[in-house]
Amino acid sequence: MEVTNQTILKGLKTRLDKAGEQWADELPNVLWSYRITTRTPTGETPYNLCFGMEAVIPIDIGVPSHRVRTFNFDANDEKLKYSLDLLPEARDEAMLKVAAYHQRVFRHYNRRMKPRHISIGDLVLRSIEAAEKGPQRNKLSPLWEGPYLVATMVKPDTFKLKDAEGKMLPRT
Repeated sequence: MEVTNQTILKGLKTRLDKAGEQWADELPNVLWSYRITTRTPTGETPYNLCFGMEAVIPIDIGVPSHRVRTFNFDANDEKLKYSLDLLPEARDEAMLKVAAYHQRVFRHYNRRMKPRHISIGDLVLRSIEAAEKGPQRNKLSPLWEGPYLVATMVKPDTFKLKDAEGKMLPRT
Protein backbone atom coordinates (compact mmCIF):
# COMPACT_ATOMS: atom_id res chain seq x y z
CA MET A 1 0.00 0.00 0.00
CA GLU A 2 2.85 2.39 0.78
CA VAL A 3 4.42 1.78 -2.63
CA THR A 4 1.09 2.57 -4.28
CA ASN A 5 0.79 5.80 -2.33
CA GLN A 6 4.36 6.78 -3.23
CA THR A 7 3.68 6.12 -6.91
CA ILE A 8 0.50 8.20 -6.83
CA LEU A 9 2.28 11.05 -4.99
CA LYS A 10 5.11 10.97 -7.52
CA GLY A 11 2.59 11.21 -10.37
CA LEU A 12 0.81 14.10 -8.65
CA LYS A 13 4.06 15.98 -8.06
CA THR A 14 5.00 15.55 -11.72
CA ARG A 15 1.65 16.92 -12.85
CA LEU A 16 1.58 19.71 -10.24
CA ASP A 17 4.56 21.36 -11.89
CA LYS A 18 2.28 21.96 -14.86
CA ALA A 19 -1.07 22.41 -13.07
CA GLY A 20 -0.06 24.50 -10.07
CA GLU A 21 -2.08 23.84 -6.91
CA GLN A 22 -4.94 22.06 -8.71
CA TRP A 23 -3.97 18.60 -7.41
CA ALA A 24 -7.57 17.48 -6.90
CA ASP A 25 -8.27 18.03 -10.60
CA GLU A 26 -5.22 15.93 -11.55
CA LEU A 27 -5.92 13.03 -9.17
CA PRO A 28 -8.31 11.13 -11.50
CA ASN A 29 -5.73 11.23 -14.32
CA VAL A 30 -2.97 9.96 -12.03
CA LEU A 31 -5.17 7.18 -10.66
CA TRP A 32 -6.20 6.16 -14.19
CA SER A 33 -2.57 5.98 -15.32
CA TYR A 34 -1.69 3.90 -12.25
CA ARG A 35 -4.54 1.47 -12.86
CA ILE A 36 -3.69 0.80 -16.52
CA THR A 37 0.09 0.47 -16.11
CA THR A 38 1.51 -3.04 -15.94
CA ARG A 39 3.05 -3.86 -12.55
CA THR A 40 6.42 -5.62 -12.51
CA PRO A 41 5.62 -8.24 -9.84
CA THR A 42 2.37 -9.46 -11.44
CA GLY A 43 2.92 -8.72 -15.11
CA GLU A 44 -0.69 -7.45 -15.13
CA THR A 45 -2.47 -4.14 -14.74
CA PRO A 46 -4.57 -3.55 -11.60
CA TYR A 47 -7.54 -2.84 -13.88
CA ASN A 48 -7.18 -6.23 -15.60
CA LEU A 49 -6.94 -8.09 -12.29
CA CYS A 50 -10.03 -6.33 -11.01
CA PHE A 51 -12.33 -6.40 -14.06
CA GLY A 52 -10.87 -9.22 -16.16
CA MET A 53 -10.19 -7.10 -19.25
CA GLU A 54 -7.81 -4.47 -20.49
CA ALA A 55 -8.96 -0.86 -20.33
CA VAL A 56 -9.50 1.21 -23.44
CA ILE A 57 -7.68 4.48 -22.93
CA PRO A 58 -9.66 7.62 -23.80
CA ILE A 59 -7.34 8.58 -26.67
CA ASP A 60 -8.25 5.31 -28.45
CA ILE A 61 -11.89 6.43 -28.57
CA GLY A 62 -11.09 9.90 -29.90
CA VAL A 63 -8.54 8.66 -32.45
CA PRO A 64 -9.83 5.20 -33.38
CA SER A 65 -7.27 2.42 -33.27
CA HIS A 66 -7.60 -0.97 -34.93
CA ARG A 67 -8.99 -2.32 -31.68
CA VAL A 68 -11.80 0.25 -31.61
CA ARG A 69 -12.58 0.06 -35.35
CA THR A 70 -12.97 -3.74 -35.32
CA PHE A 71 -15.03 -3.85 -32.12
CA ASN A 72 -18.05 -6.19 -32.27
CA PHE A 73 -20.60 -6.04 -29.43
CA ASP A 74 -21.81 -9.64 -29.78
CA ALA A 75 -18.34 -11.16 -29.96
CA ASN A 76 -17.25 -8.89 -27.11
CA ASP A 77 -19.97 -10.25 -24.80
CA GLU A 78 -18.85 -13.82 -25.46
CA LYS A 79 -15.18 -12.98 -24.95
CA LEU A 80 -16.02 -11.04 -21.79
CA LYS A 81 -17.91 -13.99 -20.30
CA TYR A 82 -15.00 -16.27 -21.20
CA SER A 83 -12.40 -13.93 -19.69
CA LEU A 84 -14.48 -13.49 -16.52
CA ASP A 85 -14.55 -17.28 -16.16
CA LEU A 86 -10.76 -17.27 -16.36
CA LEU A 87 -10.30 -14.35 -13.95
CA PRO A 88 -9.67 -16.50 -10.82
CA GLU A 89 -6.93 -18.36 -12.70
CA ALA A 90 -5.41 -15.05 -13.85
CA ARG A 91 -5.38 -13.82 -10.25
CA ASP A 92 -3.79 -17.08 -9.07
CA GLU A 93 -1.14 -16.75 -11.77
CA ALA A 94 -0.50 -13.15 -10.68
CA MET A 95 -0.06 -14.33 -7.07
CA LEU A 96 2.49 -16.92 -8.24
CA LYS A 97 4.34 -14.20 -10.16
CA VAL A 98 4.36 -12.00 -7.04
CA ALA A 99 5.79 -14.87 -4.97
CA ALA A 100 8.50 -15.48 -7.60
CA TYR A 101 9.26 -11.74 -7.66
CA HIS A 102 9.61 -11.70 -3.86
CA GLN A 103 12.01 -14.65 -4.04
CA ARG A 104 14.13 -12.84 -6.66
CA VAL A 105 14.26 -9.71 -4.48
CA PHE A 106 15.06 -11.82 -1.40
CA ARG A 107 17.92 -13.60 -3.23
CA HIS A 108 19.29 -10.31 -4.57
CA TYR A 109 19.24 -8.76 -1.10
CA ASN A 110 20.82 -11.79 0.58
CA ARG A 111 23.55 -11.98 -2.05
CA ARG A 112 25.01 -8.76 -0.64
CA MET A 113 24.41 -9.61 3.01
CA LYS A 114 27.42 -10.48 5.11
CA PRO A 115 26.57 -12.52 8.20
CA ARG A 116 27.94 -11.14 11.43
CA HIS A 117 28.59 -13.40 14.35
CA ILE A 118 28.00 -11.88 17.77
CA SER A 119 30.03 -13.10 20.71
CA ILE A 120 30.32 -12.23 24.40
CA GLY A 121 32.00 -8.84 24.89
CA ASP A 122 30.74 -7.29 21.62
CA LEU A 123 28.96 -3.95 21.57
CA VAL A 124 25.49 -4.11 19.98
CA LEU A 125 22.42 -1.92 19.45
CA ARG A 126 18.98 -2.96 20.68
CA SER A 127 15.75 -2.46 18.75
CA ILE A 128 13.44 -0.04 20.51
CA GLU A 129 10.44 -2.15 19.44
CA ALA A 130 12.03 -5.19 21.10
CA ALA A 131 12.45 -3.13 24.26
CA GLU A 132 8.69 -2.43 24.18
CA LYS A 133 9.07 1.34 24.07
CA GLY A 134 6.55 1.78 21.25
CA PRO A 135 3.73 4.06 22.49
CA GLN A 136 5.68 7.35 22.59
CA ARG A 137 7.42 6.72 19.24
CA ASN A 138 6.73 8.68 16.08
CA LYS A 139 8.10 8.72 12.51
CA LEU A 140 11.23 10.62 13.50
CA SER A 141 12.07 8.55 16.58
CA PRO A 142 15.21 6.39 16.45
CA LEU A 143 14.75 2.68 15.79
CA TRP A 144 17.73 1.55 17.88
CA GLU A 145 19.24 2.33 21.27
CA GLY A 146 22.58 1.52 22.77
CA PRO A 147 25.37 0.54 22.51
CA TYR A 148 25.13 -2.32 24.97
CA LEU A 149 27.65 -4.99 25.94
CA VAL A 150 26.83 -8.66 25.27
CA ALA A 151 27.09 -10.27 28.71
CA THR A 152 26.00 -13.89 28.17
CA MET A 153 24.57 -16.11 25.47
CA VAL A 154 21.24 -17.70 26.47
CA LYS A 155 20.98 -19.78 23.28
CA PRO A 156 22.25 -19.23 19.73
CA ASP A 157 21.41 -15.67 18.58
CA THR A 158 19.83 -14.80 21.97
CA PHE A 159 21.84 -12.71 24.43
CA LYS A 160 21.68 -10.91 27.79
CA LEU A 161 22.89 -7.31 27.60
CA LYS A 162 24.56 -4.89 30.03
CA ASP A 163 24.49 -1.11 29.88
CA ALA A 164 27.53 1.16 30.28
CA GLU A 165 27.35 0.98 34.12
CA GLY A 166 27.34 -2.85 34.06
CA LYS A 167 23.65 -3.21 34.97
CA MET A 168 21.87 -6.14 33.27
CA LEU A 169 19.00 -5.07 31.04
CA PRO A 170 15.58 -6.70 31.41
CA ARG A 171 13.81 -8.28 28.40
CA THR A 172 16.82 -8.62 26.11
